[in-house]
Amino acid sequence: MRRSLLTLSDVMCTGHHAAVSAGVKKGDVVCVVGDGAVGLCAIIAARRLGAGRIIAMSRNPARQGMARTFGATDIIPERGDDAVKRVMDMTDGIGVDAALECVGTGESMNTAFGVARPGSVVGAIGAPHGVVVPIDKVIFRNIGLRGGVSPVRRYIPELLDDVVEGRINPGLVFDYVTNLQGIKQAYVEMDERRAVKSLLTMGVV
Repeated sequence: MRRSLLTLSDVMCTGHHAAVSAGVKKGDVVCVVGDGAVGLCAIIAARRLGAGRIIAMSRNPARQGMARTFGATDIIPERGDDAVKRVMDMTDGIGVDAALECVGTGESMNTAFGVARPGSVVGAIGAPHGVVVPIDKVIFRNIGLRGGVSPVRRYIPELLDDVVEGRINPGLVFDYVTNLQGIKQAYVEMDERRAVKSLLTMGVV
């Protein structure tokens, strides 16, 4: 439980912010773009808010498994236009009710807007780099964009009980543990996608 409590200071509340920003509600079809710690926590958040179908985009087998554990109903390994086509095929050409953008690249933003149905909202919390918002889709398909830095302290009270009672277990994202002497390797493990999230301890591992 301690690891899950730690996620409330960052990734769980950030993933939750993506889902809240996109207006996820009961029965929705949701697509999560990004399989890092925040994206995986966004899956938890979407499920917690009642999403009926959660499509996770991931090509990493370990992260695909974690996505399933957290509540993803479908896994899409494709990227870019191929990913958009796959989601549109899965939704009978309609698109999803909420797209959660949890990466921050131009490709991930385009993917999120590409799978979002007209009238829906993209919840974007990925730190943007090289992103151009597709304003034509905002205007002509009436797709909203909300998100930004998560107001973590606002969300902690509503998520805390679920962690304490064991209803959600976001601490599973900490899949690499080391101490302060191993901090450099901890970043290498995450950068090379062998670890989702590194946990640093003060003692001997």
